[in-house]
Amino acid sequence: MEAKVFASSQPILSLRGISKYFGGVHALEDVDFDVYPQEIVALVGDNGAGKSTLVKIIAGVHRPTKGHIFFQGQPVEIHSPHDAQALGIEIVYQELALIETRDVPANFFLGREPVKGRLGIFVDRRKMVEDTVRTLRELGIELPYLRSPVRYLSGGQRQALAIGRVMPWGGKIIIMDEPTAALGVKESRRVLDLILRLKEKGCSVIVISHNMRHVFNVADRIVVLRGGRKVGDKKKSETTPDEIVKLIVGADML
Repeated sequence: MEAKVFASSQPILSLRGISKYFGGVHALEDVDFDVYPQEIVALVGDNGAGKSTLVKIIAGVHRPTKGHIFFQGQPVEIHSPHDAQALGIEIVYQELALIETRDVPANFFLGREPVKGRLGIFVDRRKMVEDTVRTLRELGIELPYLRSPVRYLSGGQRQALAIGRVMPWGGKIIIMDEPTAALGVKESRRVLDLILRLKEKGCSVIVISHNMRHVFNVADRIVVLRGGRKVGDKKKSETTPDEIVKLIVGADML
């Protein structure tokens, strides 16, 4: 049976009865999902559980087959990533979409470059550098070689850059897909610390992760999907890694 979590505050994001069908494949079936202000929600489940489909619906990549989405208590339709960004929803994919031959400021403002001049046709490189430095400093991100190509950054530094660059656009909810995948222990710790700093700065964060230790390090609440359905919704303080793993694999059904 699905475990319920009750919170006193109003969710910033609510999904109700979300289903998504790809032909005859039911990727999601009647899923309810909430995110509260300044909350870190871990979304966990085995491969094929529906995690990526759910966050892509939130991010505007997919449209639900059925169901409703509410943002700050109001019904909304998210038809595209642009719609999601307009609401303040940003996503950092596992594939970071950085251009390795460009430097940090260029990647920080990729596709959103500020312009100057009466005709607005010249990129304001000075503003890019200043805003990049200020935002990274506010988040406690240290990136050497600011003006060198991104290919010289480590995996953890690239992940920090990909996370940090969503902040100037007023992100209220930041979605992260396996943010510590393929990172070493120290770099994973830095990324987890960055996630906690985002919460301190007023963001809500949705984290997809298979690493249960990392989940319990940062999450306030853990939502479990299995076979496209939500089978668990637990406050971290009221559950254990063993219980979450049992929900993931369906041990209660064996």
